[in-house]
Amino acid sequence: MLNLSKKILVAIDGSPQSDKAAEEAVRLALASGTRFRSKIYAILVLPGTRAPSFTDFMPSPPPTERPGWEEQRKRIFYVVEKVAAEAGVSVENVVVYGDAAEEILAFAEQEDISVIVIGSSGAGRVRRALLGSVSTKVALHARCSVYIVR
Repeated sequence: MLNLSKKILVAIDGSPQSDKAAEEAVRLALASGTRFRSKIYAILVLPGTRAPSFTDFMPSPPPTERPGWEEQRKRIFYVVEKVAAEAGVSVENVVVYGDAAEEILAFAEQEDISVIVIGSSGAGRVRRALLGSVSTKVALHARCSVYIVR
């Protein structure tokens, strides 16, 4: 049987590009109609690891355990939560640590994601050629469709 409901992963970082990606993810979810409910996973990848390593001289708590995190989290996920609520689409927020492209790809694989929606980096050609971008790495290595929003 054909399954028209989709699992949509949208990469969020609080930037204007990720806000546009969040809006597009909700539009994709709505395209499946009311009969086939799609679900959105909004993923925020923070640098580093959740636990300090033994090489840290003065280990600091991860960002999710620092004062003011809840306010920052609300600001970062505001657009996706607002747009999804207005459209009646369910959204699950996920915060992980590590390399952004690797974590997005791993989560997509683990949850059997149908499509990844990600904002373009906005980096120039030279910078992107030297350093690469998260959206480029995800597009090249994902096992599902990738929608890059400009």
